[in-house]
Amino acid sequence: MKIICIIPARGGSKSIKKKNLAIINKKPLIFWSIKSAKESKLLSDFYVSTEDPEIKRVSLRYNCKVIDRPKNLSKDNSTTISVLQHCISITNADAILCLQPTSPIRPKGIIDKAIRKFKRYNVDSLATGRILHNYEWGKYNNVSRQKLNGWFWDDGSIYLMSSKDLLKGKWTGKKLYKMHINKKYSLTECDDLIDLQILRELIKLNYYNE
Repeated sequence: MKIICIIPARGGSKSIKKKNLAIINKKPLIFWSIKSAKESKLLSDFYVSTEDPEIKRVSLRYNCKVIDRPKNLSKDNSTTISVLQHCISITNADAILCLQPTSPIRPKGIIDKAIRKFKRYNVDSLATGRILHNYEWGKYNNVSRQKLNGWFWDDGSIYLMSSKDLLKGKWTGKKLYKMHINKKYSLTECDDLIDLQILRELIKLNYYNE
């Protein structure tokens, strides 16, 4: 099975200017996803998909191949599915492992663990995440947290999806695998400046040092 890693990283960002190049622990944000992809022994290949010349230069500097994303797939309303469909047309991948740069801190070996689960259980779609017990206020009448079933939250760290579903415009297939990871690795996604500052402070505190 040909599994290709795609790191989608467009240049235009409204919440944080040049977000994918924001510095985290002396490295640009996108570096950390490239680093995770490089550590994998089971990926067939890995690429950054971008329309931005600066992101392309940085990615190539870290020895990551780049897929030049068309401008029509780099707009605010462009979907990740459309970007991945474009990547499939170029790579002929059987499955796509999507690493979002906004979830930069991943446990070592997590990619190969996900690929093994994907193959072992013969699933269509896999995502990392954890169980949340947060519900809209007013939905429950002071029910204790322990009595709520909770629900699986996909943390944005890893998505592994069959190409056949993506080409049909489906983010998930029929058979799913929910891969639970330690809460410390899914505390925040860098979607705004506050998220970025929280992550920087956690790294300063050596929170992610094993």
